Parts: sequence; structure tokens; C-alpha cells
Amino acid sequence: MADSTAESSGGPKMSLTMKIMIAMGLGIVVGVILNTINNDFLNTQLVAGFFGMIGKMFVNALKMLVVPLVFFSLLGGVTGIGDIRVLGRVGSKSFVLYLATTALAITVALVLATIIGPGKGFDMTGIDASGINAAEAPSVWNVFAAIVPTNPIQAFASGEMLQVIFYTVVLGIAVLMLGGRSKPFIEACDYMNDVMMKIVDLVMRAAPYGVFALIAKTFAEQGIGLFVPVMAYVVTLVAALMIHLFITLPGMLKLLSGLNPVTFLKKMRPAQIFAFSTASSNATIPVTYQCATERVGVDKDVASFCIPFGATINMDGTAIMQGVATVFLANVYGIDLGLVGYITVIGMAVLASIGTAGVPGVGLVMLTMVLGQVGLPIEGIAIILGVDRLMDMIRTAVNITGDAIVTSIVAKGEGKIDMEIFNDPNAGTTGEDEVELPHHAVA
Repeated sequence: MADSTAESSGGPKMSLTMKIMIAMGLGIVVGVILNTINNDFLNTQLVAGFFGMIGKMFVNALKMLVVPLVFFSLLGGVTGIGDIRVLGRVGSKSFVLYLATTALAITVALVLATIIGPGKGFDMTGIDASGINAAEAPSVWNVFAAIVPTNPIQAFASGEMLQVIFYTVVLGIAVLMLGGRSKPFIEACDYMNDVMMKIVDLVMRAAPYGVFALIAKTFAEQGIGLFVPVMAYVVTLVAALMIHLFITLPGMLKLLSGLNPVTFLKKMRPAQIFAFSTASSNATIPVTYQCATERVGVDKDVASFCIPFGATINMDGTAIMQGVATVFLANVYGIDLGLVGYITVIGMAVLASIGTAGVPGVGLVMLTMVLGQVGLPIEGIAIILGVDRLMDMIRTAVNITGDAIVTSIVAKGEGKIDMEIFNDPNAGTTGEDEVELPHHAVA
């Protein structure tokens, strides 16, 4: 249907991914121009007002999908797997791999930051450290205890994803144990999952406008000049993120699954763009799920479990930021962390990633925990505060790539990935530009 529609309209249509990339480029240009002009009226009415409204509406629309999509897709995934033992195997594999990627990510960051040494000789003049408050470091027992919700309805309403996942898995196991009596309920959940994916398609059509507004607002408010004082930190952080994104994670994918990393990264590009523009792993769950199932070929039963699970506990990009920022601030204040300090940073980052939500700005909250544990001044965060929004966008793209790679590794190990879809460069792209209508509506 898509082909005939394209022909009747005079030729092939531009893909959604290309539209979003163009919108992103225009957003950067417009944002930098507005930042250079620095007009009070434009800043108030256009940047903070109109762009802020459009961007917030788009992010809210994505977040609107997260909880119901996770609930219905995860419930369908648990019941679709069928065997509780297989479910336990999928869950344990993904959990171990997510923790391993996080630990590996922050190790890469610490090694690179130690080699480059950002922050040495930094001038603290003009840095306002007021308003920086430390967060309390969680104990491992509290992190795991908080997974069990006292009120599932409240967990759903507040978007506590670990609690939502726990309750949904328990519900799915109970549904399986009831056997044939659960068939109508399972069919209803499958239908609702299809409905949610259709709503995802509808929201995606507004994506270029939302991405443009988000990017333009960010660059109009932050500008390019903020990078100059902390350039060594920015360069080190971006380098560490790129190494993990293009070397560490693809190497793990090739080693543990045999899948082609280049093909995989091409297919995950739409999700990476959305993660970059929203700076929220949770808000990107619908797009990550769609790319993993329709473009990579991961079985929906596995993806519906691993994707939301990873968006909640797997924060490779955030862990990298914590590693680089810790070394940077240690150099600024002339404090030698030592081997014990580095090990503490790794442990704290992994622990904090389990119990922290995948929302914008959460990396700084986690960083206060890490700095407090290694004896660095919390006020140092003020030095990197200005560039954190832009860095947050990059590291969120790394986060969701790690989610999808672990999901693909688990799916390949379970024989739950369609290689025909994976090897098809056009798989999952027809839905980007055409709305599927009933045949009588087309007629």
C-alpha cells in the first residue's frame, strides 16, 4: 500500500528519520542564532514560550505512552514466553548484562579521563556553586526493597518503572498459572499492545516539530560559549561516550551474538535521534521497542521485557559522565582519588543506576551521590552544570543503544531474533511514512 501511495503522490516520500535529522540541524542553527541575538522578547515569547510549549507537549506525549505500553507489552511478553523458567533465564541474563555494560562504561570513562587529565589548572573564578544539594546515597538493600510496590496503582500513576515492571511480571506469572482460563485476558492485552503501538505511530508524525523545538530551545538557552571553560571535560566525555557507543558496545554485540554491529547501529538510528532530542530513556521506550522489534527483528516477547527493564536500570552514558566528572573535579580540587576511590566510583555508579529513573537531569542527582562517597565537594557540579543538558542528550543516546544491544544479545541466545528482518535494510521502514487504513477507507 505504501508503494502505490508514494507513486500516486508523485514519487518516494522522505523518511521520518531524515525529516527528524533535518529538523535537528535547523534547530541547532536557529538556536545558535537566537542565542547570538539574545533579545529579551524572543527569549521569553519564542524560546521559553512557544518552543518550550511544543517541546514539552512532544515529550509529554511520549511519556504518556510509556506506562501503558510497558504494561501491555511486558504482560504480553511474559505470557508469550509461556515457560516461567525461560522467563527467569531471560531476566537473569539481561540483568547481569546490564550491570556488566554499566561497569564497563564507567571503567572506560575512568581510564580515558585519567589519561587525558581534564581539570588540571582549572580557574574557579566566576563559578556560582550556590543551590547545589547532595542526594543521599542509597543502600543496596533499600534499592532492591523499593522494587516491590506498596500500591501498584500509585506506582503506575507516578511512573515508578521498576515497580511497574515487578508488578507486571508477577501478574503475568499468575496469568500463566491459571492456564486456559487466561486466554481472553491475554488476547485483550495483545490487542491493547497493538493499539498502543498504533498510538506510537501517530505521535511519531509530530516528531520533527517536537525535535526542532527541543533542540532550538536548548541551543538558544545554552549557546556554544559555555563549552569553552570546560572544554577539556566536554572533549573527554564525548570521546568516552563515542568509544563506548562505537567500539565497546558493538564489540560486545559481535562477541556475544555474532550480529553485524554496523547493520544494528543503522537500524537503531531513529531511537538514538529520539533519545538525543528528549534526553530521556523512559520517553524513548516506545521508539526503542519499535526499532528493536520491527527493524532489528527481536521477538516482541523478549523486547517487551528487556527494553523497559534496561531503560530503568541500564545507564551506560550516565555512568560515563559520572566517571569523567569525578576525575575532572578531583583534578580541579587537587584531590588524589587512588585505586579505592576509583573502585568506589564504579560500585556507586552501578548501584545508583539500578534505582534511578531514566529522566532528564537524573545524572546530576546520581553524581552528587558519587562525589559524596569519594569525598569531593558537591559544589563542584556547578562547574559542569551549564553544559550538562547537551551532554545529557548524547549520553541518553548511548543509554538506549546499550538497552537495545543487551536485548538483541539475549534474544539471539534464546533463538528469538528474526535474521531475515535483521538482514533486510528496509525492514520496519514502511510504517514511518504511511498510516495503515482499512481497505474500505482506502477505496
